[in-house]
Amino acid sequence: MVADVVIFGGGVAGLWLLDELHRRGYGVVLLEADSLGSGQTIASQGIIHGGLKYTLDGLLHSAAVAVSAMPGVWRDCLAARREPDLSGTAMRGDWCALWRTRSMRSRLGMLGARGGLQVRPRRLARSERPEALAGCPGDVFRIDEPVVSPRSVLEVLASRHAGRLLRVGKCQFEHGAGGRVTAVACEEESGERRALVIRPDHVVLAAGRGNSDLRAALGLRSGAAQLRPLHMVMMRGRLPALNGHCVDAAHTRLTITSERDPAGRMVWQVGGQVSEDGVSMDSSELVAHARREVQACIPALELADVEWATYRVDRAESAAGGRRPNTESVLEEGNVITAWPTKLALAPRLAQRILERLGAPRWGSIEGVAPKWPRPAVAPNPWETATWRRVN
Repeated sequence: MVADVVIFGGGVAGLWLLDELHRRGYGVVLLEADSLGSGQTIASQGIIHGGLKYTLDGLLHSAAVAVSAMPGVWRDCLAARREPDLSGTAMRGDWCALWRTRSMRSRLGMLGARGGLQVRPRRLARSERPEALAGCPGDVFRIDEPVVSPRSVLEVLASRHAGRLLRVGKCQFEHGAGGRVTAVACEEESGERRALVIRPDHVVLAAGRGNSDLRAALGLRSGAAQLRPLHMVMMRGRLPALNGHCVDAAHTRLTITSERDPAGRMVWQVGGQVSEDGVSMDSSELVAHARREVQACIPALELADVEWATYRVDRAESAAGGRRPNTESVLEEGNVITAWPTKLALAPRLAQRILERLGAPRWGSIEGVAPKWPRPAVAPNPWETATWRRVN
């Protein structure tokens, strides 16, 4: 079969791009080797950042400028005011809280956040505070950063393109004049000897950590990507809903988002500095550390019956010397584009930048490709596969 574009990777970046290109008349197919969103997307906390994390020192960095418009873009999609229509997405919350501990460093960080953000925080009256923060010292602010359920976003996007999603095993590439990719031959993931050959005008790699292996298979230069690890914490039990950041100087000491599991239990995902600290810790050490941090940041929270778990995830990004890239990254080599969104929130910007590099579509919309070929499922949430335990 022929296609204008073949996309590798079924996370939010690949699915958003698939939707954008299909709506604009491109013949496009998405290939996924595992489950949709496995890795970074399903592991993310779902916050559509507006720049908070990049302005805690009081300066307006380029990273904050890049992401500042994203809450508005996502809100329009979530309200069906623009495409893709994400109105069926489950929300963790419409906004995030911003609060501090009693330390002087924390107070200085709060001042930086108030001065540097594009969307300025609004001080909450005590009656407006989230239940978990009712007794916190000092001010609690509201930041208009919506929080989505990443799995729900994946489900909504995938449901629009069931006939254009394929689960594949090993893929091989054929090259023509000038090193351009002329064919992609993929085996069925199940190990059966069926093969599918696609002849694309363009190949987009949006597979996160998998981009490096794909680039090697394509004969492209190494060293274009970096991995920055996190060790995330989860809490489960009779917890109140909470989405927000606890500020400590120029860091987010804790970032917490919450969602109910199928049994009705509230699950907190805990990131921020604690997930950076946890990279060098085993799960038990990190849980003990995180418990202390949560108690310091939310002193009134009852933790007696809470269960704990952790999971690791690598942030795959374009190489930036081990530092966080300022924005999404697009690398074009021949008819291959390698893409890294850097943040969940930046998926719309990434899709637009890739679109600008493509010529007009030649082959038109693809419907119901390879109807007997296996389709990728959406990845389970991290808490569905975790090992949970209580801590005394």
